[in-house]
Amino acid sequence: MRQRTWVLIACALLAGCAQIPDGVEPIQGFDATRYLGTWYEVARLDHRFERGLSQVTATYTARDDGDIDVLNRGFDAAKGSWSEAKGRAKFVGPRDVGQLKVSFFGPFYGGYNIVELDPEYSLSLVAGPDRSYLWILAREPNPPREAVDRLKARAKALGFDSDALIDVSH
Repeated sequence: MRQRTWVLIACALLAGCAQIPDGVEPIQGFDATRYLGTWYEVARLDHRFERGLSQVTATYTARDDGDIDVLNRGFDAAKGSWSEAKGRAKFVGPRDVGQLKVSFFGPFYGGYNIVELDPEYSLSLVAGPDRSYLWILAREPNPPREAVDRLKARAKALGFDSDALIDVSH
C-alpha cells in the first residue's frame, strides 16, 4: 500500500509537469513525421524508472488522432529480462515546435522537450520538465563520439549536470 501511495503522489506531481526548464527553449521547425521511428538512448541522467537498464530504445509511432504512441524498452541485466513501458505523447502547442507531453500513467503527463536536433534527425537532446531529466538519443546505437560530446556541451551550457550523464551500452 505504501509504494502505491508514493506512485500516486508522484503521478499527481507529474500531472502539472508538462513544461520546460527555465531558460531552455524547444526547437522550432519540428517535423514529427521525420522524428518517428526508433531512437537509441545514448546517455541519460539517472532515474529510478531506468536504473540498471541497458540497450534502451524509444520507438515513436503516429496515431490516427494526431498523437504519438511511445514504446520505451530496455534490458534489465539483474533480472535477465526486457522491460517495456508504453505511453502516449501529445503536442503542448503548435506541431512545428518540439514541445510535447508524455504519459505512461493515464491522465498524468510529463514534459518531453526537444532542445537540440540535427538537420538529419539523427541526434536529439531531450529535456524533461526540469533539469533533472535529460536524454541524448540517436538513430544508431553508437553515434560518433564527437557528436555526443557536442550535445553534452550544449546540455552543460543550458545548465544541466552533463558530468552526471550515464552512457548507455548497446
